[in-house]
Amino acid sequence: MELMALDGRRYHCSQILVSLGLRLQARENPELVRAAGGLAFGLGHSNETCGALLGGCCLLGLYGGKGHDGEEEAEWFRLSNRRLADWFRETYGLGTEGAPSIRCTDLLDRHGLKHCGAMVRGTYLKTIELLGEFGVDPAEPRGES
Repeated sequence: MELMALDGRRYHCSQILVSLGLRLQARENPELVRAAGGLAFGLGHSNETCGALLGGCCLLGLYGGKGHDGEEEAEWFRLSNRRLADWFRETYGLGTEGAPSIRCTDLLDRHGLKHCGAMVRGTYLKTIELLGEFGVDPAEPRGES
């Protein structure tokens, strides 16, 4: 899968997810991919929220977020982000008391880097599933469908 090729070229989880979305649209946007790198290793290498989840939210934003003054965010955008975050917490979160942790440091301490690829892949597939549920064609850039 394209995911492994990007990982092998040293892109971070958040960058891989954004790159995959852009490739579905047959587009390139190095600035956006570069910006997504700021989310790596839990928000700027701070080991907070996992970059796979943050990248998935950015991918949803590529299709539903506000991009200019004459545009509004899609009605489904906030709900899709909430659903992705809830799914991620249920699927990959650690701990049983309160809300399971989705902190990069906790996930890495438990699984190491070997689990990151599976989380990125799962998050990508869930994001594409959510887009489909909201009637969004991932191959079509926003405003062009």
